Amino acid sequence: MNRQSQYMITVKDMVKKFGQFTANDHLTFNVKRGEIFGFLGANGAGKTTAMRILCGLSSPTSGEIYVAGYNVYRETEKIKRSIGYMSQKFSLYEDLTVKENFRFYGGIYGLKRRKIRERTGYLLDKLNFSHAMNQKISDIPLGWKQKLAFSIAIMHEPRIVFLDEPTSGVDPITRRQFWEMIYETASQEVTVFVTTHYMDEAEYCSRVSIMDRGKIKALDTPANLKQTYRVANMNEVFVQIAR
Repeated sequence: MNRQSQYMITVKDMVKKFGQFTANDHLTFNVKRGEIFGFLGANGAGKTTAMRILCGLSSPTSGEIYVAGYNVYRETEKIKRSIGYMSQKFSLYEDLTVKENFRFYGGIYGLKRRKIRERTGYLLDKLNFSHAMNQKISDIPLGWKQKLAFSIAIMHEPRIVFLDEPTSGVDPITRRQFWEMIYETASQEVTVFVTTHYMDEAEYCSRVSIMDRGKIKALDTPANLKQTYRVANMNEVFVQIAR
C-alpha cells in the first residue's frame, strides 16, 4: 500500500467502543513524515483514547490503522519501538535523579549503556541543564520536568513522537519554549503528534484535526480553517465547531 510509505500514520474508519459508548467514531486521517499534527478537542472528546490506540497501548474496535508502517492489530511491539510517548500525567519518577530517569528509560527503549550516556549528555546540554543531572525530579519545577520528559521521549531517536497535552499546567513562557523544542524535533523529519485543548497552540501545527464527541469535525491547516470559518483565530474556529 503506497499510503503506508507516504504517511507515517494512516487511519481509516477507526472505531473504539466501551460497551455502548463510542469514544472514537469512524476517524479517518493521515499524518506525514516531519509534520506537526495537532489533535485538538475539549476534554472528553476522545483524543487520548485515539492516541493510546496509535501507540499500541489499546486495541481499536474496528478500522484500518498503520503507524510507522506497522499494523496496530498485529505489530504493536514494533510500533512501540518506533515511537516516543509523553503521557498526559507526568511520567518521570519523582524519587529518581534526572540522570537515573534517563538511564531507566534508555534501558526500556533498548539502548546500550554507551548510547544512553551519549544521548543523556547531548540532550541535557541542549537544555542547558547538565548541572542538575544529579537532582531528584521532585526538586525540579514543573516546566523543567516537562522539558525533561520530552527529551526522554526522543532519546532513542524515534520516527514518531506522541505528546498528550504536554503543556498542560505550565506557564506561557515555558509553553513557548516547549514548542521551540517541538519545531526543532520536526525539522529532523520526526513526526510530532500532539494533543492539546489550548486552541492558540493549534497555530503552531502544520495541520490540525478538531474532535467533538468522538468525531473529527474539521481537518486542515490553521490558515485554511480560519478562512473557511471566516474568523480571526483557532479559538473562534473551535467555538463554531463545538456550537
